[in-house]
Amino acid sequence: MRASRFTVSVPLPDTDDTFLFNSLTDTQIVVSSDVIGLMARVEADEDVHLDPRSREAVTQLAELGFLVESREAEDHALEAFFRDLREDASHLRVTLLTTLQCNFACDYCIQGDHASHDSAGARMSLEHAARVGDWMEHRLDALGSPRFTLTFFGGEPLLNLPVVYLLAERMWTACRARGVAMNISIITNGLLLTEEVVDRLLPWGLTGVKITLDGDKVTHDRLRPLRGGQGTFDRILANMRAVAPKVRLSIGGNFDVESAASYPALLALLRQEPFADRISKIAFKPIIRGPNTGRPVSAPVRTLADGRRMIPLTPAQAPEAALGGTCMTAAGNGGGRTPCDTCGLVDTRMAWLRAETRASGFETLDGLHMGPCELHRRHSYTVGPEGSLYPCPGFTGEATTRVGHVDPARDVAHHAVRDRFETHAPWRACGDCALVPVCGGGCSVAAHNEQGDLAAPSCHRPGMLAALDDIAAAAATVPA
Repeated sequence: MRASRFTVSVPLPDTDDTFLFNSLTDTQIVVSSDVIGLMARVEADEDVHLDPRSREAVTQLAELGFLVESREAEDHALEAFFRDLREDASHLRVTLLTTLQCNFACDYCIQGDHASHDSAGARMSLEHAARVGDWMEHRLDALGSPRFTLTFFGGEPLLNLPVVYLLAERMWTACRARGVAMNISIITNGLLLTEEVVDRLLPWGLTGVKITLDGDKVTHDRLRPLRGGQGTFDRILANMRAVAPKVRLSIGGNFDVESAASYPALLALLRQEPFADRISKIAFKPIIRGPNTGRPVSAPVRTLADGRRMIPLTPAQAPEAALGGTCMTAAGNGGGRTPCDTCGLVDTRMAWLRAETRASGFETLDGLHMGPCELHRRHSYTVGPEGSLYPCPGFTGEATTRVGHVDPARDVAHHAVRDRFETHAPWRACGDCALVPVCGGGCSVAAHNEQGDLAAPSCHRPGMLAALDDIAAAAATVPA
């Protein structure tokens, strides 16, 4: 036998114990130095004589994945892991972009040149919604999935409530007829999140809403104003107070070097809110700025002659280039230049924010289980407003990454791209990295946009190992 190459060990300070984590079996244990020595003896000599207690320990270590029969057996196990992940039909997931329009003017958003939020452009019509509904029902029948999750996203998805209501009710009815468990989630900036919206969707399976708060009131209002420059923090917080008794909330936040310092104040404020215990998770990600990222540097707030304050919106790309893509709240803009949720991590700031979040009594990401993302799941789909299919929200709006269409007649043209993603495995270039099963080679949107190579890994190993140190320290404090 040999030690698994997917095991990471972390010596625990002031003890003889070691924390072991196996990323393939996702197993965590704390063992004594005797166990570490036993593993070394077995690897050095498979025929070593072991007493009954040691043999029992070896059996347990093998069952947990820390000892394996051979390199070849583990290679097969890794291939099976990703194959099973990709082919898993037990849960059909659809992220639906009801519109690419937005009522905010976030200063870091590459979508800043989009037309007025009440225009018809880049908005799913009821006719397209009906076709999407046909396609989703067909997928349910083809897969026989017992679970279905529909996530409404954008732009700002609540700007297109007719489509939200139409598809929510239709799919709820379709799922009930098939005996499928359905839930709905919404990713929104929170400004239009009212009790009326929540009450309308609750009978159709609404279980969670994700809202973005970019720091305390002053910071958030600077980074996420309305198109006329008005602040949005107070209105969003009021909406959260109103709907929290009815639906679970999660919070996302975007930070840069300056704004990160405002998050402790936000966390303290949220802890005092009556809905604090209704927040299921809080997670933050960095804002990527500068000329090499495709995102504009902060736009200055201008004061107009009549005293109104506004942020001027400038073209994010050349005028002839089509603007598209998803909101930066939960994914990359899709315009071909910026990364998505798990990319561009500022490791030290992320670690600090995770610690601050936990200290405030909220759940957050552990910083280690960063993948594999939904892109690696065959039956996880992102649907654009006009019905195009994308491998994940981060690619939305980019024609070269369309993998299909809800209209069968238009689907054929995208088969070559779909075939490319069928064999997509950036983790194969990661060698013997122990973190491959919990990373999957990193975010492919980041690799595509930052490196110009979709197949390349996007590595954040140092930050993940730092997070593992935190997990090990927490495990050491748990009573035996």
